[in-house]
Amino acid sequence: MRLILIWIYRLSPKFLVLFLFFFFSPKTSGSPTDSLVTRLVLIKKTRTLYAYQGNKVIKTYKVALGKYPIGPKHQEGDKRTPEGNYFIDGKNPKSTYHMALHLSYPNAGDRLYARKHHCNPGSDVEIHGLPDAYAYLGAKHREVDWTWGCIALTDQEIEELYKRVKIGIPIEIHP
Repeated sequence: MRLILIWIYRLSPKFLVLFLFFFFSPKTSGSPTDSLVTRLVLIKKTRTLYAYQGNKVIKTYKVALGKYPIGPKHQEGDKRTPEGNYFIDGKNPKSTYHMALHLSYPNAGDRLYARKHHCNPGSDVEIHGLPDAYAYLGAKHREVDWTWGCIALTDQEIEELYKRVKIGIPIEIHP
């Protein structure tokens, strides 16, 4: 090792510093974008989805919501994004909206409301990307709330989130 260092030093003192920094610097495993997400929180008013690992926000995403975003989802076809506590109960890598994380909507409260009001609460609420025909829009898709009640990200964002989320993690959706 000493001979290597002498040889490197003769080549360039700057190279020696770089070599020592690389050789002795602490190694990290992965980047923050590789961290597993343990909880999601959506604030509908600000159109912001927060990804947590423990109590720390590790990523935020700007999103598009259902076409009529104010108020909770009550029935199928109302084009509202639900409000309440749910969990990720499925993953679809071949969704027509690029990729999708399925939410456990409707929960018990949603079903009770629907039963009392004689309506179908619906069921297919997801966090997803863009349909192929509109993928070129990228982040511009967020300028308008356009989904049927889902939470929409760019294709790149859903790919990143999809990798970091396991089935069963909770998602809180606030007004």
